[in-house]
Amino acid sequence: MTATSATLGRLPGRAYTWWVTPPPGAIVLTDVAKSFGDTRALAGLTCTVPEGRITGLLGPNGAGKTTAIEICAGLQRADSGEVRVLGRDPWRRTAHQRAEVGVMLQRGGVSAGATASQAVSHVARFYAEPWDVPELLERLSLTGLGRTTFRRMSGGEQQRVKLACAMVGRPRLLMLDEPTAGLDPATKREVWQLVTDARDAGATVLLSTHAMAEAEQLSDHLVIISAGRCVASGTVADLTADPDGQTLRFIASPHLDRQALLRALPSGFELREEPPGSYRLTGERIEPATMAAVTAWCAERGVMASALTLQQRDLEQVFLDITAEAKQPGVDTPTDDGEVAR
Repeated sequence: MTATSATLGRLPGRAYTWWVTPPPGAIVLTDVAKSFGDTRALAGLTCTVPEGRITGLLGPNGAGKTTAIEICAGLQRADSGEVRVLGRDPWRRTAHQRAEVGVMLQRGGVSAGATASQAVSHVARFYAEPWDVPELLERLSLTGLGRTTFRRMSGGEQQRVKLACAMVGRPRLLMLDEPTAGLDPATKREVWQLVTDARDAGATVLLSTHAMAEAEQLSDHLVIISAGRCVASGTVADLTADPDGQTLRFIASPHLDRQALLRALPSGFELREEPPGSYRLTGERIEPATMAAVTAWCAERGVMASALTLQQRDLEQVFLDITAEAKQPGVDTPTDDGEVAR
């Protein structure tokens, strides 16, 4: 089924717009700390979720992603720091203001004895203009469950029911914690389309995920946290841009004379071999002539240079590099200024 923003409907008084400058923050966390006994879940988390966009929240297990979402949802109280969700303290919202936020948590939220229709219909009653429940159930392939209760559903089916409960009120802000965990590829794509439709209808989406492909596909903005702090934020393009400039990778015989090859090229390049036989040439700008010079130099020495690729880092490698670096002692982690921790 093809999804459109018209199917989802638009939020009253709101229209989707691309911003030239960063939009205001739907969620703003400033130096937020939270501990559970001796376990520190958040250690001064400062980040912004831009309004009207999909923000991917990434971090290793135990980084504090779920705790941050629960605090923003008003289910946990921060020990210190400032929390603003749609401009308000989540602990001081009225019932009307709470209805502006839809939340899907990893655990809980649905009665074990309820069917999909019962669970979603129950939540829909709390909203003035909810989504049509049968339509939403169809979009999430839940109509075939019939009288199956939540406790007897598969993990993927339970995920879809929880997502339907979060979305049925057409909230202004959606916070989704691992929404596609356990879903088959086809259903995952349907969920991706639903999330995109929500954004296109004017909603803000905070999406916690471990799936790098999902984050890269959906996110307009990314926040990476580690050990309870923000260590990087920005667009996918911002974070995957190679800090050394452009990169040319190629395969050749191990242990080439790298200094001799560099002398055949313009100044300003660096050449590394890691692992043996795999070469990485970096510089501010790699022209076609540079690639030709590399292959010509190798050919003159009877060496075959293959698999030449001009590329930037992928999101998974960036994530691994950033979170590994953040664990090192003495590393300064920034606030949400768009800069990667160094």
